Amino acid sequence: MQKRNQRVLFILAACVSSLAMADDTVPASGDTWVDTQHSKVQGTLKKWSHGMDGWFGETDPNNPASANLRVMVDTEWNKYDEFSVTPRIRGRVKLPVLEQKLNVVFGDDSLDDEFRNEASNYQNRTYRDGKKYDYRTNRDQNSSIALRWNELLGGGDIDTDFDIGIRSGSDLYARVKAEKDWQINDKLVTGLEQIYRYGSKSEHHVRTNWDTRYQEDGKTFISNQLHLQYEHEGDREEWTWGDNLYRQHDLGGNRYVNYGLHTHGYIQDKKFNLNTYGPFVGYRQPIWRKWLFVQTEVNYLNDRKAERDHTVGALVRFEALF
Repeated sequence: MQKRNQRVLFILAACVSSLAMADDTVPASGDTWVDTQHSKVQGTLKKWSHGMDGWFGETDPNNPASANLRVMVDTEWNKYDEFSVTPRIRGRVKLPVLEQKLNVVFGDDSLDDEFRNEASNYQNRTYRDGKKYDYRTNRDQNSSIALRWNELLGGGDIDTDFDIGIRSGSDLYARVKAEKDWQINDKLVTGLEQIYRYGSKSEHHVRTNWDTRYQEDGKTFISNQLHLQYEHEGDREEWTWGDNLYRQHDLGGNRYVNYGLHTHGYIQDKKFNLNTYGPFVGYRQPIWRKWLFVQTEVNYLNDRKAERDHTVGALVRFEALF
């Protein structure tokens, strides 16, 4: 098994290396089937956003409604859970008639918990019932829809959002998020995000994100991303934490490579316990089109609670932006 892990690590590292050595050629564009489908989706989103904007009053042709959509497919592997495929979507519709403060958001709302520049996307989770693709769970995770009010507290130095909607088909919820950045000096900036959500079924969800970044130069930075999370549903109460300390290099053309150390654990009896730790390396670049991306990550993590030793894990994400 150890030799197998070594072979997998070598192959994945070679893939990352070959992608990183790709030239700066602009992704292709043209009147192909792929471009046609992309344009159709954009047209449909534009039509929906204009229609929704018209529900609330007279629209302004000089300030039309707009919409954006992220579509992702994550493929993950490790020797314990083997392969899984997880599709994820997240979209937003801006409605200018309502003073540009009300949006409609839909899709996988867990993406809103991530940092603005998430270091690592590998979940290292246990797959449900050994399924490579869990249709019901993936459907529920992508089925949330909510109204979002921006600048809930009237602007100022703190950015705030307030959501009210439904998730997982029947979980009515309300969510508030507040964030603020502090520019310490020309190279150092730190930011704090606080999120609270209450659902009729999922109950309490609280998350704090703290991101500190040191900009070495115009293309390289070092960042530390620390989060604390609390969940309370029925008799289940859980405190967890995680941290990514990493360095990232901007390679131009919307490409980057990063590498660092991931740690994750839980809090019990007011004590921080370390459960998972290990290195990771990732790479991202557009392919074929400016709106289509591939992202790879290789890591070497353990899981003490599940009695799992350090093992190679990998993620490949394809992401389309509309």
